Amino acid sequence: VLTPYLSIVPILDMEAEQATKMSINTEEAKPHQPAKKPNHIKLFLLLLNCLLLTVGQVAGPLLSRMYFLHGGKKRWLSAWTVTAGFPILIFPIAISYQAAKSSRPKGSRFFLTRWLFCASSLLGLVLGFNSYLYSFGTAFLPVSVNSLVSSSQLAFTAVFAFIIVRQKFTHYSINAVVLMTFGSIILGFHMDKDVPKGEPLSKYVLGFFMTIGAACFHGLFMTLLEYTQNKAGVPITFDIVMQVQFVISMSSTLFCTLPMIINKDFETLGEEAAQFGLGEGKYYMILILATVALQIMIIGSLGVVLSSSSLFAGIITALLVPVQQVFAVITLREGFNAEKGMALALCLWGFASHLYGGYKAKKQAKCNQEDHELSQVHKEEGHV
Repeated sequence: VLTPYLSIVPILDMEAEQATKMSINTEEAKPHQPAKKPNHIKLFLLLLNCLLLTVGQVAGPLLSRMYFLHGGKKRWLSAWTVTAGFPILIFPIAISYQAAKSSRPKGSRFFLTRWLFCASSLLGLVLGFNSYLYSFGTAFLPVSVNSLVSSSQLAFTAVFAFIIVRQKFTHYSINAVVLMTFGSIILGFHMDKDVPKGEPLSKYVLGFFMTIGAACFHGLFMTLLEYTQNKAGVPITFDIVMQVQFVISMSSTLFCTLPMIINKDFETLGEEAAQFGLGEGKYYMILILATVALQIMIIGSLGVVLSSSSLFAGIITALLVPVQQVFAVITLREGFNAEKGMALALCLWGFASHLYGGYKAKKQAKCNQEDHELSQVHKEEGHV
């Protein structure tokens, strides 16, 4: 009577063993699933930083240009305002630290590594010098011209990204870089049409080429930031992003503070404010608002690089050129000629090309992943 039952027991044991193995394999596979959470966090950080970059890049240059148009002459002060608002980053860092203090595992790291701190400090020096070059364009060029010339940083970013971080390019990306570069070159023709009244052509030319130099350094800075993040060996978290931005901005501010002390810019602020065209009160208000707006721009710019790539940050920056054009024409009454229109069209065409290339690449990657998963299923069925 027991014989049939005993013959079934080994079969049940084998099935139980197979079920146990399957459950073990399932448990081993589970650690790969939580990877979706960091992706969601990364996407949130990317969208947030894109929003900050948009607000800062539109408002910051307009306020800085307003400072120079109405009597401001301190270029180091203009460069200083780009990152002088870095203390506002203390608040999100402190809140994040307190929130994570109770839930953070023992032995885990919250603050930057020594290597990442030193690298961020050096990047701040590069950003400080870049801000000084950029101040020439703000002082001598209309915002509409300055923004279009600055968009050439995409070409420099692409070159540096290819050399330093081995950024892969498609013909869509190359097309975007070429179109946006030509857009900046077109602005070099008939420069005399855009020279503000009462300003010599020599200053306009100086501002034009200094802005190209700033675009070059900005492309280098963005690529070095991406390279630093790749070599740091730490995951991209909100805490890391905020701290890297804090150190870079602090280092840049200190770099610009030293020349200001030598030139006695702080001591003569009162004199310049008294002679400001819009009044002393609006002088300080414009400087404060410019500092906040430009700091928001830097936070967004660095955040986009850390959440995505230097090339993507360059693309977003170039995309914002039309928005800057519209606000410059409305708020500062700047002219809009045929050269600017053609340069703007090329920038938009280049962005559309890059966007379509990204869509095609993402679609192809999805198809490849589906084919890979299907082949894995067929292999497993073959083994069974």
